[in-house]
Amino acid sequence: MTATATAVALTLGSGVADAAATPGSPGVGDVYFPDYGNGGYDVGHYDVRLRYQPKTDQLTGTTTILAETTQELSRFNLDFALDVTSVRVNNRAATFHREGAHELVVTPARAIPKGGDLTVVVQYAGIPSSVKVSGFTGWTRTSDGALAVNEPESAWWWFPSNDHPTDKATYDVSVLVPDDVQAISNGTLTGGPVKELNGWDRWSWRSAKPQATYLTFLAVGHYDIESDTAADGSPIVNAYSTSLGEFDGAARASVNRTNEVIETEENWFGDYPFEAQGGVVAPPAALGFALETQTRPVYDGRFWRRGGNTYVVAHELAHQWFGDSVSLGQWRDIWLNEGFASYAEWLWSDHEGEGTPQELFDYTYASYPEDDPFWQVLPGDPGADKVFDGAVYDRGALTVQALRVQIGDEAFFELLRTWLASHRYGDGTTGEFIALAEKISGQQLDSLFDTWLFTAGRPDLSATTKLARTSVADTDATPVKPKSFDKIQAVHEAHAALS
Repeated sequence: MTATATAVALTLGSGVADAAATPGSPGVGDVYFPDYGNGGYDVGHYDVRLRYQPKTDQLTGTTTILAETTQELSRFNLDFALDVTSVRVNNRAATFHREGAHELVVTPARAIPKGGDLTVVVQYAGIPSSVKVSGFTGWTRTSDGALAVNEPESAWWWFPSNDHPTDKATYDVSVLVPDDVQAISNGTLTGGPVKELNGWDRWSWRSAKPQATYLTFLAVGHYDIESDTAADGSPIVNAYSTSLGEFDGAARASVNRTNEVIETEENWFGDYPFEAQGGVVAPPAALGFALETQTRPVYDGRFWRRGGNTYVVAHELAHQWFGDSVSLGQWRDIWLNEGFASYAEWLWSDHEGEGTPQELFDYTYASYPEDDPFWQVLPGDPGADKVFDGAVYDRGALTVQALRVQIGDEAFFELLRTWLASHRYGDGTTGEFIALAEKISGQQLDSLFDTWLFTAGRPDLSATTKLARTSVADTDATPVKPKSFDKIQAVHEAHAALS
């Protein structure tokens, strides 16, 4: 080792920050949520180990984060809202303080070189339901447990993270709970329930594919868990709250078709991207919405108050491709998640013989008069306060059908499969999708996307080259209401609760 190399080694190991090291940014630069996520490192794995007492809502935990630095790092941020008792970085105690409601600022004992391994161990405790950020909590307490299920943020209330969809990781989630309740999370069950203490069981789950923070969930409570195996040998795990009452039969009749829906959607989107599947039906009115939590969507039990509804299942499972496997690059790209998941309901409707995509287009378009505020929301850039507005869902699906008619079925389905394959386990933006659509179709599509995604007002169908010859929505004819329309609208109206 040369004298210069020796000096560098001593500096990096001395506890004196390297002059070249700089703090990681407190956000990834999302235009809607600039302080979400953090700069300076890329997470590879989260190991989340918890103990939770439903009677008091008391949560204690230790999360170990394995990451790699993307710059010489003097300090970095984590997104987290609970009280922290200690932080260690690379086997040394680190100092930490809070800035704002969810920024945990960590200063390691020594700087971390660019490309260096980063092991962060955070110990913490709190009552998540009592912690508010901007008047909001992403943790829902129920009569028998809790749900860590929400969008765009939920991790802050149960594990520290780099909370943005562009930094995905694998996960181990292990939860110790009283032995009269169950603890359910993503992926495969690697252990449990295992009696660890008198009256307490540990449940351990693993997500083996890259997963966004907000798609990582925890459900604790009284659940009836049903397990099966798909044709490819992967596990199917469905869990039903024991408080569903009269909704129980309809919920099971719908969610138990998960594997069938996935196999059908594979025909449109390509191979299912994950190692497990299933669903969790939460207590009625606990959430008010469903969320596409990776491998195992979570549904509010009230989706089945009027009987069976497979459309919400088709929607959330389509998200396993659009949103989970291929995540949004910015939260303003939300239509790439919701527009295509909503369009999957239209495809499922056609599959079930309850209305074609064009019939649903016509009826949806005709359902909103020209002066309806619906047409003032831009799906391609709805604004941070309207990320889950109904227009993102319905006008997003209208956009997809307009694109399909314009470029034809062969190019359309090639586009979907190519987009999902080329961005698998990563993320994408609207601009990238438009560029790929133009490349595959050989057509210039700026006018179509500008009209449907970025222009306020009800689009004139005659301005969309081929759509006017296909649709009856702007003629004197009254579109026929498809049988699936009301169930699909019920799904979209429920999702507005996320706002």
